[in-house]
Amino acid sequence: MDPYSEVIFEEKKGVRKVILNRPKQLNTLTYEMMSQMLRRLRAFEEDPSIKFVVLKGNGRAFCAGGDVKSAMSYLVQGHWSYGASYYRRQLNLDYVLATYHKPVVSIVDGIVMGGGAGLTMQSNFRIVTEKTKFAAPEAAIGLSPDCGASHFLSRLPGFFGEYLGLTGSRLNGIEMVACGLATHFVLSKDLISMEEALDSLAASTGKLETSTVSETINKFVQQVHLQRDSVFERLDVINKCFSKETVEDILSSLEELSTNDQHQKWIVNAIKSMKSASPTSLKLFLRLIREGRAQSLRQCLIAEFRVTCHVLRKTINSDYYEGGRALLVDKSQPPKWTPSKLELVSQEMVETYFCEVEDDDDWAPLQLPQRSSSPYAALSKL
Repeated sequence: MDPYSEVIFEEKKGVRKVILNRPKQLNTLTYEMMSQMLRRLRAFEEDPSIKFVVLKGNGRAFCAGGDVKSAMSYLVQGHWSYGASYYRRQLNLDYVLATYHKPVVSIVDGIVMGGGAGLTMQSNFRIVTEKTKFAAPEAAIGLSPDCGASHFLSRLPGFFGEYLGLTGSRLNGIEMVACGLATHFVLSKDLISMEEALDSLAASTGKLETSTVSETINKFVQQVHLQRDSVFERLDVINKCFSKETVEDILSSLEELSTNDQHQKWIVNAIKSMKSASPTSLKLFLRLIREGRAQSLRQCLIAEFRVTCHVLRKTINSDYYEGGRALLVDKSQPPKWTPSKLELVSQEMVETYFCEVEDDDDWAPLQLPQRSSSPYAALSKL
């Protein structure tokens, strides 16, 4: 086990631990990390001595997403094949985890966003703590839902997924359990004891039942309750606003609401976030989430990849590059989106993102491996 490796694979009797190990970079995923994980996870799946897999991260983040800075540096230089390969590898990793034939336990003791959420949301057991912070901030940097977000966000209660995707709002661990993004809440100080109990379980049993894994985790679960000011307590209002047909209607509904109740801070923040995000990304987000409700994860990933192809190739605009420059590289002036207003993003423009990229092998449609359904998929609420 190399402590300097970007991914540490820890071996215990009956269990394997996949530990993301770029703490200074919030465990953002590089191409090499995903390649290692794919290779080792496939091997673990075939090994009859391994009962289950644990995913976690070192430092204050589980995973803050993909390594956008590195990806952008290649793409800016015109290396399209890297961008295509990166996202293809990432979505294949998500799909393997979603169809994994052994239980997967994700321990999210910190920040989880973007590609990090794509990893953990495919896990059967999604454990969060008081340190957990979730967000889907892709629209803020000119991206669209990826890593299965159009699937797992669309399956949240009511239109809460639209709210999270369009505003990039953050949730804590308690809120994640309440809305179904997480399955268990355990205090951070109890995680070591919980892992030791899981290790003992894997080492002491023959055939492992998922109910036994759940029972072991439940010994450390804390019963928690939403705070009064939690945005999830405003689900009725969120449903009223975010069920509207268009992004423009959603924003108008929020603005109308804010004039009647200026004390609702979450409304003001939602409006501010949407107005600062890429108008194109907002419209892509809404369409992908709405269509995702009726699609399988496989269909969602294929659609997300197609949209991402057009985003990275600048088919319509350069919002992804502008957002990355302004918010991740220069960190100076706000991004200048093109088009700059929602009403300037036409239906025809949005439709273009859902068409296959022609005459370019680098951006061929996403091909996912043929895998049988996981017997553990039913454990997940998403």
